[in-house]
Amino acid sequence: MMKNLLQTAGTIISGKEQQLKLAVVCLLSHGHLLIEDLPGMGKTTLAHLLARLFDLQYSRIQFTSDMLPADIIGVSIFDKNSAEFRFHPGPVFSQLVLADEINRATAKTQSALLEAMEEKQITMDGKTYPLTAPFFVIATQNPHTQMGTFPLPESQLDRFLMRITLGYPDRKTERDILSGEDRRELLKSIKPVFTTEQLLQMQAQIHRVHVSSALLDYIQDILEFSRHSQFFLTGLSPRAGLALLSSARAWAFIHHREMVIPDDIKAVLSSIILHRLVISSDQNSNKQQIMTLFNEIPIP
Repeated sequence: MMKNLLQTAGTIISGKEQQLKLAVVCLLSHGHLLIEDLPGMGKTTLAHLLARLFDLQYSRIQFTSDMLPADIIGVSIFDKNSAEFRFHPGPVFSQLVLADEINRATAKTQSALLEAMEEKQITMDGKTYPLTAPFFVIATQNPHTQMGTFPLPESQLDRFLMRITLGYPDRKTERDILSGEDRRELLKSIKPVFTTEQLLQMQAQIHRVHVSSALLDYIQDILEFSRHSQFFLTGLSPRAGLALLSSARAWAFIHHREMVIPDDIKAVLSSIILHRLVISSDQNSNKQQIMTLFNEIPIP
């Protein structure tokens, strides 16, 4: 069924098999996904597509500079009949939440998502409201070079298990987009491939994918290299190591294997680490050069 899911997804998001797999892996790993790209690349379409494929309750929050935290988490309104305040949940109370153009909102509004993403709950007026499982946030981010953007701080970037980019389509794929049916219309015909209950079962199965001691050594070597390298101001945290481990397990799972191999770690590595690393000011390295350094770390 996983092959069927990816084939169905490929009819909507064409020519982006790697990105589709990473998005599914992120969902299976209980993580959250950050998509950074130019407007019009299909970021919103991808979020809506995943909600349909897994039959998830979907909500979209369009972030703007004048948004307030209450626009995300909800508000308490006084009820005259009961003479008490009643909480009215905001759009974050859903299973798949699209935080569209998250970096167009101020840091105060951005931070309203932090508790939801980390604790799977919302606290309002001293009361805690749990969020429905599964809870998956897909945030889209415009490049910092565009006007009206507020960079996400490192602490918030770290809340995202993965960051990916979709990029421009190749010429053949773009011709299919130009000459074919509108992708928004095609989305309406997509039927769920998995139920929500099946998704929860798969998320539980991820933890049973075997990882050898040698590959745990390999993950630790990656973490230690980042912490002692002259290229970075700060290294990868233990949370990044756990993200790499769970994502490698999920990558093995969607390829129908019961154990992780080194290629699984390498397949997810860049999407896990690049948004967590801060490059030293005296280094002029690009992302490709950085990944070359990590790929040269020997496998035990």
